[in-house]
Amino acid sequence: MSSPNSRALALPLVAVLLLGGGLALGLLWAPEDADQGVSQRIFYLHVPAALTAYACFGWAGWKALRLLWTGGERYDLESYTAVHLGTIFALLTLVTGSIWAKISWGVWWNWGDEQLVLFLVLFLFYCAYFMLRFSVDAGPMRARLSAVYALFGVVLVPVSFLAIRLAQPILHPPATVVTRDVRDNLPGEMLLAFVVCLAGALALAAALYRNELAGKRLDGRLRELRELLT
Repeated sequence: MSSPNSRALALPLVAVLLLGGGLALGLLWAPEDADQGVSQRIFYLHVPAALTAYACFGWAGWKALRLLWTGGERYDLESYTAVHLGTIFALLTLVTGSIWAKISWGVWWNWGDEQLVLFLVLFLFYCAYFMLRFSVDAGPMRARLSAVYALFGVVLVPVSFLAIRLAQPILHPPATVVTRDVRDNLPGEMLLAFVVCLAGALALAAALYRNELAGKRLDGRLRELRELLT
C-alpha cells in the first residue's frame, strides 16, 4: 500500500514527465512549421498554457457555483486558489504570446488581433478579482462576492476561446489548432507533441492546485489556533 507522501509526489512527477516529454517532442522531434519556422515551436507552451488557464477559471466558476448553491465554506478557498493559478497561467500565455508576436510580426503586441485583446481583458478581469476580494473583510460576505465575480468571469472564457476559432490564421497562428480540421492543420508529430504538452500543463496545474490548497488550509488552521491561544 502506497504511503501518503508517495501519493502526493505522484501527480507532480507525472506533470514533470508529461510536460518535459511534450516540450522535448515539440522542440526536437516535431517538424518545423512551413511558414514560421523554428519560432512556431513556442506554440507547444503558449497554447497549453492558455487552455490550462481556461480550465482553471472554469473550475473556479464551478466551485463558486457550489458555494452559492450549498453555502459550503470550503468552496470559497477552492475557487480562490483556482483563480490564482488561472491568473498565473494566463500571464504565462501573454508573455509567450508577446514573444511569439515579436518574432512573427516584429512587434510585442498587435492590437488588431481580437484574440490577444480579449485574452488580455480576461486576464485583467481576474486580476481585479483579487482587488475585490481583499477589499472586503474575511467572512461570508467576501466569500459570496468573490463567488459571484468568479461566475461572471466564466462568461468571458467561451468568448475568448471562440475568438481563437474565428481568428484568421495570418493574425493568430494558433487558431489552426482548435478548428474542427485539426488533423488536417497539424501533422501527426505536431499534434502528438501538443497533446502531451497540454496533458502536462493540466497535470501541473492540478498538482499546484492541490499543493496550494493544502498550504492555505493549513495556514487557516494555524491562524485559528493562534487566536484560541491568545
